[in-house]
Amino acid sequence: MKIFHSINDFSSTKKTILTLGTFDGVHIGHKKILKKITQNTENEKYESVVLTFFPHPRMVLQEHSDIKLLNTINEKIELLEKIGIENLVIHPFDEKFSRLTAEEFVRTVLVDQLRIKKIIIGHDHRFGRNRTANIDDLIAFGKQYDFEVEQISVQEINAISVSSTKIRNALLEGNMALANKYLGYDYFLTGTVIRGKQLGRTINFPTANLKIEENYKLIPQNGVYIVQSIIDKNTVFGMMNIGFNPTVEGKNQSIEIHYFNFNADLYNREIRVSILQKIRSEQKFASINLLKEQLEKDTKTALDYLKKF
Repeated sequence: MKIFHSINDFSSTKKTILTLGTFDGVHIGHKKILKKITQNTENEKYESVVLTFFPHPRMVLQEHSDIKLLNTINEKIELLEKIGIENLVIHPFDEKFSRLTAEEFVRTVLVDQLRIKKIIIGHDHRFGRNRTANIDDLIAFGKQYDFEVEQISVQEINAISVSSTKIRNALLEGNMALANKYLGYDYFLTGTVIRGKQLGRTINFPTANLKIEENYKLIPQNGVYIVQSIIDKNTVFGMMNIGFNPTVEGKNQSIEIHYFNFNADLYNREIRVSILQKIRSEQKFASINLLKEQLEKDTKTALDYLKKF
């Protein structure tokens, strides 16, 4: 997959079949749309293009937006590549771009720069300055500038919207089974291992402390989870705690992973943690010993769960 970090960087000798959107999560609903793009380019006469934006438009246009996303931009790139998209254009979204009129956007971006032959888009898509243009305007522009408009059905658009909402809500409730069902893969966190207080070592539960640079990444509900990572090409399972470590009066949220039957120096390494199942909510214990006893119970719960893997 070719990646372009601006519309202006894109070039192709072929006409393109394009869709655009945020595609946050690249979940099962999105994949149906994205497969339409790849199916339209199977004869190699055209190239597939996904146009997306970063930062998310709401981050730019809504001053105090606290939107949390299911994917970092690098995670989204990886997920889109797996689908077979040929070209991904990630255009920097800013106020200047948002002020393009509908016709300026169609003529200068879609037609002149991205060379579209066909756009596959939702029936409710709005675009142009203040989002004033709709699908009927786009069809009219298609006749004017010689490109086809394929509308995504109401049912498919509703499915995408419902899926995104359900995924976010499920993650915030710690319901990994539901979130992963709608995603079509296990929700994951990507970050760098940093040094923590190393309390876990003193009770025989050493942990890797994960720092996620992207503050817009959605973190699931606080609690203890069963997780999986691929480290040095080996599958490793473990438990992850998301929370404030109330037993030791922690003040900042942390993400700590204890891997089973694993001993390696992970400091400063980037790791990915796929979240399989929630074990319990975060608790405050009266002593470190009681915390250790609970962690031993959590380990048994996790290992029993992992017998099916």
